Amino acid sequence: MSELALAVLERRPLRGVTVIDAHAHTGPYSLFFIPDADAAGMVAVMDRCGVDVAVLSSLLGLQLDAAAGNLATARAVDAFPGRLLGYLTINPWHDPEAELAAWAGDPRFVGIKLHADLHGYPLTGSRYEPVWAHAERTGTPVLCHTWYGSPFDDPGQVARVAERYPDVVVLAGHAGGPEPGIDVSMEIAARLPNVVLETCGSFVTGHHLERMVDVLPPGQVVFGSDFPFIDLRHSLGRTVFARIGDAERAAILGGTAATLFGISDEQSH
Repeated sequence: MSELALAVLERRPLRGVTVIDAHAHTGPYSLFFIPDADAAGMVAVMDRCGVDVAVLSSLLGLQLDAAAGNLATARAVDAFPGRLLGYLTINPWHDPEAELAAWAGDPRFVGIKLHADLHGYPLTGSRYEPVWAHAERTGTPVLCHTWYGSPFDDPGQVARVAERYPDVVVLAGHAGGPEPGIDVSMEIAARLPNVVLETCGSFVTGHHLERMVDVLPPGQVVFGSDFPFIDLRHSLGRTVFARIGDAERAAILGGTAATLFGISDEQSH
């Protein structure tokens, strides 16, 4: 049994490997209660689990007010420097160009977050063009919510954007969502090296992680949890216990994300 698996079974924090959660949120949500959703509560859970860094976006920014939400994200990062980093949330209906300009070059934001399904606007639509142009110019990764069958962010739309902007790293959040979205997303990532599968959600299992490692080269799968929306421990458990090699597991848990977001060893420990 690996040391990581033993740590989980003994309820100890993970040690000896960098763990970066590439898909987290912060703050309350209007549709249901989320306990310990503030930055302090999240870092306490991270400490308990052995997660070094979480890259997050504000639920306020995703759902109601991009500008206010991005300010909340920045404040969360300020409260826990080195532990939290931010995604700049862009709502296509809330002046994307102004929001990009307001935070351009701010080191607290290491990526951009799009939730086309929630915002009711397709990833391939023209209102997102400033995002793709900015990401192409700056090398900023873009995390997109993806959901099979959605008219707004089906994996096929991710593929079209990635083909149009081959120099932009597109993280496919939830790896396409329910089946057959995961299979479709794996096929897309195998064809397009700038598509990286992010593993959070209720549909991805350890079995899926094993298949991803089989069909994709290193650097195209990253760990994410969606916490505190979804329990962080569940996502960690399936990654720790997946039947994959130690090197592949370390890359998924944090090595790949560290490269994508420019997180140094000093920042993550």
